[in-house]
Amino acid sequence: MEKITSRQNPLCTHLRKLASSASYRRQRGEFLCDSPKLLREALLWGAETRTVVATEGVELPELPLGVRQVEVPADVMKSLSPMETPQGTLFVCAMRPAALPETLTGRRYVVLDTLQDPGNVGTILRTADAFHADGMFLVNGCADLYNPKTLRATMGAVFRCPVWTAAADELSALLKRSGIPLYGAALRDDTLDARTVDYRRCAIAIGSEGRGLTEGMLALCDRTIRIPMSEHCESLNAAAAATVLLWEAARND
Repeated sequence: MEKITSRQNPLCTHLRKLASSASYRRQRGEFLCDSPKLLREALLWGAETRTVVATEGVELPELPLGVRQVEVPADVMKSLSPMETPQGTLFVCAMRPAALPETLTGRRYVVLDTLQDPGNVGTILRTADAFHADGMFLVNGCADLYNPKTLRATMGAVFRCPVWTAAADELSALLKRSGIPLYGAALRDDTLDARTVDYRRCAIAIGSEGRGLTEGMLALCDRTIRIPMSEHCESLNAAAAATVLLWEAARND
């Protein structure tokens, strides 16, 4: 076990940059996670774990050969962790290849359009994983998948459920090649009650927290669907709407 006591150590600088900068994460092809639970999930699902940093006395799971193991004092851990209350374990993983597939062979996918809140993006990925979705697409400048807040909200789903970033036209072409209709959570003349939709094979698009689906994304939707709710309620939070629709889709399997 390597020991580092200085906050100015090059590894410490690297970890802080991974926590704070999306461009640095992309440049280095890796990201930072905080929590022993996420580490267990990463190891369980075969993520390429490169470095593990822990405070003294923290018991680590068995790590693959070649993983760098570093012990730091509590004050250094606090300076490194993106969390207000560090949990004693940080680790670095390699990003997965991000190229879009030629076709989609799964049954259901989630599309997020301009969602800016990292917690919502992570929560929706966790929900998609729970309800057997085959992947998720981020379109039109969503929050970074590898933001520490997003990663924390996924509760490990980031290591199980594929996520791709795509332009709207790229996604539309991919869905058409794959024979998958796109259903948008929005109101339009062709809007259907969410309880009446055939979800056996589809992609479900969820818009941003404040504005809903963009006009461009809405124009690509084959159908729009609505969640029935009280007349005095305008809408649901994006993560809540995604949960209702994904549950409804899974319920009809």
